[in-house]
Order: sequence, then structure tokens, then C-alpha cells
Amino acid sequence: MATNWGSLLQDEQQLEELARQAVDRALAEGVLLRTSQEPTSSDVVSYAPFTLFPSLVPSALLEQAYAVQMDFNMLVDAVSQNAAFLEQTLASTIKRDDFTARLFDIHKQVLKEGIAQFSPQTVFLGLNRSDYMFQCSADGSPVLKQIEINTISASFGGLASRTPAVHRHVLSVLSKTKEAAKILSNNPSKGLALGIAKAWELYGSANALVLLIAQEKERNIFDQRAIENELLARNIHVIRRRFEAISEKGSLDQDRRLFVDGQEVAVVYFRDGYMPCQYSLQNWEARLLLERSCAVKCPDIATQLAGTKKVQQELSRAGMLEMLLPGQPEAVARLRATFAGLYSLDMGEEGDQAIAEALAAPSRFVLKPQREGGGNNLYGEEMVQALKQLKDSEERASYILMEKIEPEPFENCLLRPGSPVQVVQCISELGIFGVYVRQGKTLVMNKHVGHLLRTKAIEHADGGVAAGVAVLDNPYPV
Repeated sequence: MATNWGSLLQDEQQLEELARQAVDRALAEGVLLRTSQEPTSSDVVSYAPFTLFPSLVPSALLEQAYAVQMDFNMLVDAVSQNAAFLEQTLASTIKRDDFTARLFDIHKQVLKEGIAQFSPQTVFLGLNRSDYMFQCSADGSPVLKQIEINTISASFGGLASRTPAVHRHVLSVLSKTKEAAKILSNNPSKGLALGIAKAWELYGSANALVLLIAQEKERNIFDQRAIENELLARNIHVIRRRFEAISEKGSLDQDRRLFVDGQEVAVVYFRDGYMPCQYSLQNWEARLLLERSCAVKCPDIATQLAGTKKVQQELSRAGMLEMLLPGQPEAVARLRATFAGLYSLDMGEEGDQAIAEALAAPSRFVLKPQREGGGNNLYGEEMVQALKQLKDSEERASYILMEKIEPEPFENCLLRPGSPVQVVQCISELGIFGVYVRQGKTLVMNKHVGHLLRTKAIEHADGGVAAGVAVLDNPYPV
């Protein structure tokens, strides 16, 4: 699938002029990040990196990714409700991975206190993003394969809503108005806000707020503001607080309603708390307080655990999907069609065999720890060294092995502040945003709400936009 946008350009000079126009349009549309020099201030901002041209994506794969998103929503929700499955699946991991163990301890404590069954009216909210790449199959045709599902702080819904206008502009400058019209409208921030608004409404207190748990150094604030602004348009007020402020000023009343600075909180939306470095002792106490409250958590801790790599690997085992989604063979088939090869590294014969296969053919595998946020995976020689060290240690149980997806590269131009404008070989990753709301046992909302395409140069094995590797893009359906 070679893209031919480059053939529309006469020379280097035209490429640079087009890039200048694209950057100006991105700034005008609000495709913005704070700078790495001033991550706490919006006084100086820059454009978020993006591709000069939209990247070609087969329509059939885009449709497949959208069609399976509601199944993934149901699956994540089913896993989060199945305490026995979570305990069994994570048993080996929590022995060796301190971060997952601490999350699991909170999960157990909350279950013991009976908050998950706080009342039949308890509301659960999931805002997730399922990410895929296009595996180049033996006959050369691309196949949709899931990389991971993000169940906490799934980002870039706000900025993804603003990039279609930029690529339409670029194609219009090149007098390609018919092609410009093919770029899909996309507004994930509106759909994500719709889920938060539904959970807020079901909580049932008109004066209660939405609490957004924010990081101190948040470069991606405009992405979050897009969701906040959608909520404000519905007359739902959002307050931003760090974990530290919750431990100092958060409290529960006798009904376990959550108050922060004296204001009742209906929904807690986490844009922090997915990496070990984001927790001090004080922050762990704040997380427990939030979890014990009857506010709607997005996600609650069980849903965060449902997004771990270990759970992803267990779900690929024969019979697991059927057990979690009984009587839904079509959903199971759609889900399974997107699974890449996933292998346990638990102590024992199965784990030994997986390690032996990876050491024999390292280019076919990726080693993944239980981490979110991009930039954590090991490939090639790095993976080989890690596996040799881990081989005889129980610590290997904190990782999984995954088949390496090999998409067919294509040409595009990645625009980054301070970088030269040049055409490079790239690969893309497609994310679909999903929203669900459950009240008691009833799923009252289950939908897909938009997409995110990220593209990176082929020399970068791992990492997303926030990690400074991938850039924002739009799918051009073909």
C-alpha cells in the first residue's frame, strides 16, 4: 500500500512551504502541547507533532476495528467483575511486580469492604482505547492485530478531534478537494465526555462535580481540556487536582460519599496513576480513599487491572473468552480474530518453551512488562539480554512475550518542532476509543466514539506521542 502524496510535490521547496502551512493550520486548530521546557505552564506552547499527509488505511480494517470495539468494552467490563479470574491470572505477577501487587491489594481491600456491591445502583464507567497494527500477512495483505487495550488515562481523544481539519487543509492546498473530503470526521472527546456525563447523571446529585486527577507536569493539557469543555457545555463542572491534594483535602462521609474541598464528587476521572513513578506513599493513600468512595471511578481499580498485559495474555488462552462472555459466539470470534500470539513467562514448562523460542528467533517477539505510557517494551538484542538474565528467576512472571507485528512501511513526512522537514519510512498504529457505563448489572451505554492514528519512523521500535516518538495522524480510507 504505497502512498503517492509525495508525487504531488515538485521539489524540496514546495515540501517545506506545505509544511509551514500545515503547522500554522495545526496551531490555529488547537493541536497543541505545552513545551518540555515549561510543562506546567501554558504561557509558551507548541504544536503537537503530526504527519504532513494522512496515511492510507484499508477501509475494511478500519471497519473491523470499529466493529469489535463494543465487544472489547464488554470484555473489559466482564474481566473487571470477575474477581476469581483476576486473582488467578495475576497470582504469579503480583509476587514479582510491586506496582501490580499494590493495585491488587487495594482491589482486595475494596472487595472485602463490599464497595463493589455498595448498592445495586453502583455505577461503573469505562473509557478505553484499543490499539492495533496492520500485520503484513504471507500473501502481502494487511491484517488487524491488537497491540494492547488502555483502560486508564487513554489519551489524545481531544487532539485527534482537531487533526482532520489540518489534513483537509493540506490536501486542499494541493488542489485535492475530492481527497480532502474523504478524511473522516472524528470527535472522540465528545464521546468520552458523553460517557462521563452519563455516569454523572446516574450518580444522581445535581451539584456534584467531576474530579480529574491530573499530573503536575502535564504537557498534554489541551487534550484533557477538550473533554472538560464538552462537560462544561452540559453544565457539568470539572475540578483538576493532584493525588497530593486528595490526601490532604479529600474525605468520605458516613455514606462514603467523596468530598474534596467541601464539594461532593460524582465521578473521578484518572489522567494519572498508571505508572509506578506516579505514586508516593501519600498518593497510594489517596488512591485507596478514592477507591473506597461511592463516586464513579474511571477506571475503578479492577478495570485498571483488567488492562494489564498479563490479563491480555491470559485472554488469548483457549476457552477464556467463552467463559467470560457466555452465549456470545459472534463477539468471541470478532475478538479472537484480532489477537496476536501471546505467551506466558510463568515458571514451568510453558514459560521455558516461550523463552527458548524467543531466544532462537528474537526478531519474531517483543518482551512486555506490566506498564502503561509507552516506551517500556524490549526488542532484539535488548530482549535477548533481558531473557537470559530472567530465565531462571521468578521475576520473569512480571513479563509476557508477544508476537512482533510487522506492518508494511510507507512514506510520510513527520512534522516536529525544531526538526528538519523530510520524507521517511513509517508505520502506523490505530486506536479506537470505547465508552461503556454499567449500573448494577445493566450495561446502559456501550459504544465506540472515534479513532486515533499515530505514526512513527520505522527505526523506532516502541513509544507513543507522549513518549516523543509517534506523531498524530489521520486515516485515509482506501
